[in-house]
Amino acid sequence: MSNYNKEGTTIEGDRIVGEARKISDPVTIVKTGRHKSQRIILKDDAMCRIAKKYRFIK
Repeated sequence: MSNYNKEGTTIEGDRIVGEARKISDPVTIVKTGRHKSQRIILKDDAMCRIAKKYRFIK
């Protein structure tokens, strides 16, 4: 398993699990058109892993 710990590195997947000591409140963001999404920020000893990969690569 690879560790990505450089600033600006992105991971993508169908389901991503994140763990951290502190998290921010969810913020609604605009994706495309009328579609909305939420964003949270993980702080202090944060880690994410892909729990389910994409079925079809875009």
